[in-house]
Amino acid sequence: MSRIAAAAASYAGLIFAAGFVLGTLRVLVLVPRIGAVWAEAIEVPIMLALSFLVARWQVARHGVPARLPPRLAMGGVAFILLMSAEIVLGVIGFGQPLAEVLTSYGDPRRWIGLGGQIVFGIMPVLLLLRGTRP
Repeated sequence: MSRIAAAAASYAGLIFAAGFVLGTLRVLVLVPRIGAVWAEAIEVPIMLALSFLVARWQVARHGVPARLPPRLAMGGVAFILLMSAEIVLGVIGFGQPLAEVLTSYGDPRRWIGLGGQIVFGIMPVLLLLRGTRP
């Protein structure tokens, strides 16, 4: 199980870091020009491509078995870690109340990003179903 946890942690950490950089660029460059929804719609496919590459790399690096339960565990733990990091960033980094951070996920303008985060969480399984080899 430690291989799966290590793969999940590194997968989530790398994607969180990439999301922080791309999210900063999105907010500072794209949102003022094209609006939040369109900016999110541009960022999400880039993040999903990165998720594919990083998940494939971490599966190979940590030897996560090509079976459904370990891949579900990796994706589930990575999703929980990513969402936790995002919530902590909102509360501590940006000073938002926890309730505001949590209720923001109900805003339809955030659904594109949330959908991308869900796909991030199932990416290790998608790699398995696709038959992608590291």
